[in-house]
Amino acid sequence: MARRKRVAYRKRVQNRFSMFLVTLVVVLILILVQMGSLQLRRKIDVKAAEAASLEAQIEAELRRQQEIANFGKEVQTKGYIENVAREKLGLVYEDEILFKEKD
Repeated sequence: MARRKRVAYRKRVQNRFSMFLVTLVVVLILILVQMGSLQLRRKIDVKAAEAASLEAQIEAELRRQQEIANFGKEVQTKGYIENVAREKLGLVYEDEILFKEKD
C-alpha cells in the first residue's frame, strides 16, 4: 500500500508540474501576441498619419489644378492679352497718345 501512495504522489507532482509548464507556455504565448499587437497598432498609427498627409497633399494639388484651369481661362481673355501687350511688350493702339517722363 505504501508503494501505491508513492506512485500516486509522483503522478500528482508530475501533473502539477505539467500544468505549471502548460500555464507558463500559454502565458508566454499571450505576452508574445500582445507585443505583436502593440507593434501592429504602432504601424497602423504611422500609416494612418501618412494617409492623412497624402490626403492633404491631394487636396492641395486639386486646388492648384483648379487655379491653373482658372488661369488658363483668364489668359485667353481679350483684357489679359491687352494687359500683357501694354505692360510687357510696350504696345499701344494706333490712336493712343503716349506720354513719357523725362529721366
